[in-house]
Amino acid sequence: MTAETGAVIAISSHVMRGAVGNRAIVFALETLGLNIWSVPTIVMPYHPGHGPSTRLKFDDGDFTKALNDLATSRWRGEVNAVISGYLADPRQAAAIATLVRTLKADNPDLIYLCDPVCGDENGLYVAEETAAAMRDQLLPLADITTPNRFELSWLTGREIADNAAAIDAALALGPSAVVVTSAEAMIRDGVAALYVDQRQAVLAEHTRLENPPNGLGDLFSALFLAARLAAIPPAEALERATAAVYEILARAVREDADELRLERNTASFSAPFAKVGLRQLMHPARRRKRS
Repeated sequence: MTAETGAVIAISSHVMRGAVGNRAIVFALETLGLNIWSVPTIVMPYHPGHGPSTRLKFDDGDFTKALNDLATSRWRGEVNAVISGYLADPRQAAAIATLVRTLKADNPDLIYLCDPVCGDENGLYVAEETAAAMRDQLLPLADITTPNRFELSWLTGREIADNAAAIDAALALGPSAVVVTSAEAMIRDGVAALYVDQRQAVLAEHTRLENPPNGLGDLFSALFLAARLAAIPPAEALERATAAVYEILARAVREDADELRLERNTASFSAPFAKVGLRQLMHPARRRKRS
């Protein structure tokens, strides 16, 4: 898988140990040959799921100033994509929105992927103001978004009881392409990712693995973006990214690792051997034609 030339600005949390946030995103994209400008939203020793730790944040205004420097730099024409994930402060959303608007003014073909990292089945794990800032300021600018099922429900204010509801909510969310990374699997004890745009709904699924390390969503978003930058069609991009994440996850679980071992699995980024099931789901546009 080869992406087009150009740079990607990756904006998310940075951990000193582990493979989550920008550590996962940047490593995967650079391994695939992309030029990455890495922007940390916060720096931590390790993922908060491992226990309390120090959180190093930007001073007031410095994050915005740094992004403004990038947006007005002499190299800004190199950028053909932006990907954002975890935010530590609602004000960071405004700075990212300004960056994306500025870059899109110069390059309307720039792709912005927003991973609205804000919660899981246990509820929000960022401040509600931060989640709302992603919803109100970043999603309207995004070309692709990759929420999990809880995040899709929270962002749209809808209950997501099944894949039909997930498809409807995805179409109402705003971005032209949505991948729901914890959709309802149609196989027994499975896990699924659901791609939705205005024409199709495609489900990629595999068997569930217990006690997975963190970072799966970050890695998936990076690999899906890389595939789309390489002009791989959405359904194939979904299949490849899902298979790669599943393969890397399976090895981590087999080794009883507490982090994804990305450095040992670089071949999986572009050519995973794992197989995932792929199926087309009924899309509202097709339902309307039948009625």
